[in-house]
Amino acid sequence: MADILIVEDNRELSGLLCDFLRGEHYSVVVAQSGEHALAIYGEEGAKLVILDIMLPGMDGFAVCRKIREEGNTPILIVSAKTAKEDKLNGLVLGADDYIEKPYDIDIMLAKIDGIFKRRYALDTLIDGELLVNRAARTVTKGGRVIEMRAKEFELLVLLMEHRGRALGKEYIFQRIWGSGSFSEPQTLTVHIKWLREKIEEDPKHPQKILTVWGVGYRYL
Repeated sequence: MADILIVEDNRELSGLLCDFLRGEHYSVVVAQSGEHALAIYGEEGAKLVILDIMLPGMDGFAVCRKIREEGNTPILIVSAKTAKEDKLNGLVLGADDYIEKPYDIDIMLAKIDGIFKRRYALDTLIDGELLVNRAARTVTKGGRVIEMRAKEFELLVLLMEHRGRALGKEYIFQRIWGSGSFSEPQTLTVHIKWLREKIEEDPKHPQKILTVWGVGYRYL
């Protein structure tokens, strides 16, 4: 399942938005028509749909209606149609927000981040027998408590929150240790080793925390 499905027939606009979102470590797929969007959504799903209204064939209102009939996936309408009745129609059909084109990319990213935090930021991350409680800062596996250092815990949470995505080493280091840290980047490699020893069945042949050569790490 992708984080975000962009439904936009303007290839230049969708390409720019993709670049920004992928730069923020969201996984993104694009559809150029309403029919294509529904096919992707039906097969793969999405955590958020960014939806244009003026599309070839089926328009965005029809797509919004169909998606809302099938579930409660957040829908963010982005359109050059600025009339009050268009906005009301989108919201009545179940869209979570309606943004006018042209939009400020920083405002767009803030809205997207807000949706993900409100909808998907649960206290507990679960992967089989592995349970991570962010509020209590505890980790258990098969009911057994796993003791972790603070940075180990934060690193595990970051990787699990971005499950399936390859995160760059520099991005991880900045998120966990910060730009003002006196720690060496090599400390990330050490913490990955420690994490694998605590949660992997065979730390020398990890199945959860994988190395993505030339990039960083990915949690499966």
